[in-house]
This record gives sequence, C-alpha cells and structure tokens, in this order.
Amino acid sequence: MRNLRFTISYDGTAYSGFQIQPRSDTIQERLERAIWMLTGETVKVISSGRTDAGVHAKAQVINFTTNAQIPIERWCLALNARLPKDIVAHTAEEVLPSFHSRREAKRKTYCYTIRTARFPDVFNRNYEFHHPTRLNVEAMKEALPCLLGEHDFTSFCTVRTDKEVKVRTLYEVRLETESDDFAADGAIHRIRLFVTGNGFLYNMIRIIVGTLIQIGEGKRPSSDMKRVLEAQDRAQAGPTAEAKGLTLWKVDY
Repeated sequence: MRNLRFTISYDGTAYSGFQIQPRSDTIQERLERAIWMLTGETVKVISSGRTDAGVHAKAQVINFTTNAQIPIERWCLALNARLPKDIVAHTAEEVLPSFHSRREAKRKTYCYTIRTARFPDVFNRNYEFHHPTRLNVEAMKEALPCLLGEHDFTSFCTVRTDKEVKVRTLYEVRLETESDDFAADGAIHRIRLFVTGNGFLYNMIRIIVGTLIQIGEGKRPSSDMKRVLEAQDRAQAGPTAEAKGLTLWKVDY
C-alpha cells in the first residue's frame, strides 16, 4: 500500500466546498472519482483543511493510499486528464504511511483579495471581492497587529460551528497593495490580505475581512479590531465577506 501526497490547485466557483456532501458537487468528490477512473479503487482523499463553497486553493495538499503501481512521475498527468479543467494536480510524491495531510499541517496561509477600482476586473471577477470605492489602507494596516499571537477568536467565528475551543495562533497578518497597469492616477486598485496561522475557525478570515473593510470605509476606528477581538462576541464584528475573494495560498509541514 502506497501513501501519495499531492499539491493541487482549484477554482472553487462551481463547487460546494472541498468536503463531500450529499447531492452537491465538491472538490473531494471530483478527486476521488478521477482516482477511481484511473485505478479502479475507491479511496478517501484527505486534505490539509476543508475550504468552503466558492473558496479557491493555490496549493492545497492532499493524500490518499493506493495499491496502484503507477510511477509517481506519471500521476499528475494521469489525474489531470480525468479531472475537470478547474482542478489541477501540480506535484506528487510518495510519503511515509503515517503522513496525514490535515494532522501534520503546521501552518496555513490564506489570501483574501479586494478590488477597489470603480469597475470590476472581468478576468479576475471570480477571485476577488469588488469594492467600487477606495479604502483607507493605512487605517486597515493599523488594525492588524492586535490579531497576531494566540487569541480566542470567537468574535471572528460563525455561530454555526462545532468547535468548542476557539483559540488559534496567527503568525503573520499583512496587507499588500497594487495598481492596475492601465491606471493613470497610480491609485491602489487591489488589496491583498495574507494571514498565516496554525489553524482557522469557520469563516474566521472572511469575518476579519468584513470587519477590516468597515475600518477602511471609516465606519469603525482601527482600534475597534482589538475591542472586537477581546469581546469574544460574533455580533461585535463586521459582516462575513464574500467567499470568492478567499484562496488557500500555502500549507507548511
């Protein structure tokens, strides 16, 4: 029995998240179907974490066990020939039998992208949240340091969660900005929030983003992020930002 580990990317627009669900099209279902088509085996694909409906992945990590003797260098080409065009396997390797994509993940990085130009970008419309007016980026940056370290993130977790312990550790939270090549005024037209942590609660990053956008709009002071964090009350935070702006960026082991 071989334990195989893959790095995959996917556009989550058309899917009901990663995890298999009844009567829903999911990333896991598509992967397991492709493996069955290739090997004739029914396997369970394990991922580093479950992404929600509409959320994307640049470098999701999965693993599964198989008896198939296909050379490791041929696996990605073979899988990609059987996967839909919005799911792609990039790397494959054989790992120790004990390797588990979720349990052994040490750090995960997510990226949330906000477009702040007047008009949406037709080519990136499925991968970023369009906010048609400018945001106060400096105020948004000032709000972030309080999130670093170990905290109870109850305020930034949906009430529809089964997680009793809501303590997580964030190692890095940063904003990056860019302008469109055709922008004559040099104004910021895209904001990316990168968040790295040891784990995340359901909708945690999207609620942080919703709160951050309100700060950028001037509806809250930068200091409000710390107050909301300490309140441990979901009602104190901003709305949950749209799923399409969120991408699982990287997983470290």
